[in-house]
Amino acid sequence: MSLTAEEKATFKRDGVLIRRGLAAPDLVKRAVSLIDASYRKNMTADDIPAYSRRTFAPELGDSTELLSLYTETGATGLADDLLGDAAPVTTSQIQIRVPEREFPGLQPEKAMHVDGVSCPHLDPRELRTFSLLVGVVLSNISDPQCGALHYLPGGHLAMARWFADQWSLGMTEQVAPEIDRERGTPFLGMPGDVLLMHHLVPHTVAQNLMPFPRVMAYFRVSHPDHASRRLEALRDPWLDYPPLTDVPAPTFQE
Repeated sequence: MSLTAEEKATFKRDGVLIRRGLAAPDLVKRAVSLIDASYRKNMTADDIPAYSRRTFAPELGDSTELLSLYTETGATGLADDLLGDAAPVTTSQIQIRVPEREFPGLQPEKAMHVDGVSCPHLDPRELRTFSLLVGVVLSNISDPQCGALHYLPGGHLAMARWFADQWSLGMTEQVAPEIDRERGTPFLGMPGDVLLMHHLVPHTVAQNLMPFPRVMAYFRVSHPDHASRRLEALRDPWLDYPPLTDVPAPTFQE
C-alpha cells in the first residue's frame, strides 16, 4: 500500500496522485447512502450557497462511516508516506455539485484558488491552510461536465514562488494572474477512486451540467507542525513533506 519511488517523484512534479479503487465498495456504499438521505431529505435550495462554501450534509462531518473513507482505505498510510507524519483527521467535508438544470444559478463555477487563502467569505488575513487534500470519489465523474474539479499540474511550485515573491497576507487575490487564466485538468474517476493533492495545487470546480449530483468526500490532512508555520508552508512547498525533500522529480513530457 506504500507509495512507490515513481509515485513520489510524480507527486513532487505534479502535486497530484490518483489511486484508483482504493476505497472498498462497501465503504463507499455506506457513505453514499447517508449522504443521499441527507441530500434528499434535509437539504433545501436555500442551503446550497452556504454548503458549497463549507460542506454538504454538515451533520455527517464526524460520522464514522464518512471518516472510514480515510482511515480504513489505506489513505492514512499514503499521507504518512508523503508527510512523514500526519495529525489526526477528525472531520470530513462533503462537496456536491448539484445539477444546474435542477438548481439553476445556485452553484456557479468556482474561481481558481488555493484552499484557505484569501477566501472571499473570510477575512483575507485569516489562513485556513493544511498540507494535503485527500478526496474520495462517491459518484460517477467520467465526464468533465459532471462538475469536475480541475487542477493545474505543477501549479504547487508556481504558487509557492508567487507566495514567496509577490503575495502578502491580507491580499484578496487568491492566485497569480497567469494561473487565474488557466482552465486546469479535470479530475475524472469512479466511486472508490482516491485523489491526493498538495495543498498548494490551484484548482477550480465547474458547474454540473449532468442530471445527477457529483459527490466527493474530502479530508484535509496536516503535518503536525503545520499550524505553527502556515506562512512558511505557503512559500516552501516541501516544508510539510520531509520524505520528499531528496526525491528527484521527473521532467514534464512534451
